[in-house]
Amino acid sequence: MKRNRLLPSSKQANIFSNTATRFTKGRRLLTLSVVTFSAIFITGMVLATSQPAETNLKSTIIDLPHLPANMQSISTVPSKIEAGQVKTSTTIVSTSISASETIRQPIAASVSETHAEELAAIEQRAIAQLNSSVALTEQVLPIIYQQTLTEPTVNWQDVTVKSGDNLSLIFQRVGLGATDTYKVAKLGKNIKPLLNLRPGQLLRFRFIAQQEPKALQQLQLVLSAIKTLDVKSTVDGYQAKLHTRQVDVRQKHASGTIESSLFEAGMAAKLSDKVVMELAYIFGWDIDFALDLRQRDHFTLIYEEEYLDGNKIADGEILAAEFTNQGKKFQAVRYTNEKGASHYYTPKGDSMRKAFSRTPVHFSRISSKFNPNRKHPILKTSRPHQGVDYAAATGTPILATGDGKVDFVGRKGGYGRTIVLSHGGKYTTLYAHMSKYKKGIKRGHRVKQGDVIGYLGMSGLATGPHLHYEFRVHGVHRNPLTVTLPKAEALAKKYSHDFKQKLQPLLAQLDSLSKTRLALNDTE
Repeated sequence: MKRNRLLPSSKQANIFSNTATRFTKGRRLLTLSVVTFSAIFITGMVLATSQPAETNLKSTIIDLPHLPANMQSISTVPSKIEAGQVKTSTTIVSTSISASETIRQPIAASVSETHAEELAAIEQRAIAQLNSSVALTEQVLPIIYQQTLTEPTVNWQDVTVKSGDNLSLIFQRVGLGATDTYKVAKLGKNIKPLLNLRPGQLLRFRFIAQQEPKALQQLQLVLSAIKTLDVKSTVDGYQAKLHTRQVDVRQKHASGTIESSLFEAGMAAKLSDKVVMELAYIFGWDIDFALDLRQRDHFTLIYEEEYLDGNKIADGEILAAEFTNQGKKFQAVRYTNEKGASHYYTPKGDSMRKAFSRTPVHFSRISSKFNPNRKHPILKTSRPHQGVDYAAATGTPILATGDGKVDFVGRKGGYGRTIVLSHGGKYTTLYAHMSKYKKGIKRGHRVKQGDVIGYLGMSGLATGPHLHYEFRVHGVHRNPLTVTLPKAEALAKKYSHDFKQKLQPLLAQLDSLSKTRLALNDTE
């Protein structure tokens, strides 16, 4: 048997020193691990309490042989964790952790199994507390976020209407069946634009992603920059609603002087074709723009423009206008009554609209006037010309000069394709030499003043494309250019006070603009 021999004191000291070093490193790692797990746990608790936490780890004394007691003490290791404040405006949590550790004396020892088990137990508790803090954080997540995670993904599919398309064909193209088409179509008049689709319009379909078979959740038809027809699926079936965006209406004004035509003067005043046409319509009962215009005639108007998101999208209505023709001044103001009906009136309240307009073709030229003794250009015989001829390009729209009923439609000898309108039995108007009739026009059909009834041409005995127009009173031909036209109904007396209040500011603006225009002309 080998005998144990005592080592020299110097070697024994070295062994104790190395052992103490290893123990110190191991203890330090264990201590830092506990501090770290505790810090994570306390951070989780701070999220719930918003209060700082502090822990202290006390030292223990291990009885080692051959080593003085004063060298066996491990200094207290304080660990302080200060929690930063949770920012409620965001999801970022800021936490500050500070830890200090001081070892006053290195020692040499072997860690007992009991102490190791205690450290392992501390570590297990720290992990359990960490898991508990994560669970607590999940419990306080916003409910709306949890709902967002579970909400099904939706997809939009855009379809541009092509020539020949209808609702049924488009539904088939996007994968919807006849049942879906029927359910939407039975909404009736609420979806009238969907049943009268035009090429170029945009349809937007909304489906739930990955759902088979496809089920329509929402359908949108873009009608204009501001109007969208919206069809949605609800628990009660499909429902349709028209959405209209609010536009910014801005008031504008312009002035112009006639040099050659109204259109050219309008272009020079930076007016759109729509505004120029509206101006001609307002004064068209009093001024024949094909015959009566003279150089230096002038106009001034106040009108509206519509803007959306800072961009102009359309011209609005003319609010007030003044036209001076051959030295005679005409003024018109737009008035809308309590029922929403809008018309133009003179400052005295007389309607600008007459029972008949002077001309059936806009911006044409008169090629032949009313002449009872005229010689026919083709037959070369003396035949009275009992109407007025308006020369214009083939296909130019022909307008009804008054409300009435179609009394005749068809070919009429040398008149070619002709339409005769009856206006209350007393008046009749005739439109001849048409190239074609408007689709749907037939005998007995009622028309409104300004409706298109056909298109200019040179059917019958004609040397070039033009419209022959006649005006008769009790069957007797009258000169359409000079006949006194019956006036339309004047403004109702109950609106007189409101009309005058709205009239004055507009007339004042027109007067100011006219004076400015005259002053500018004098300086040129």
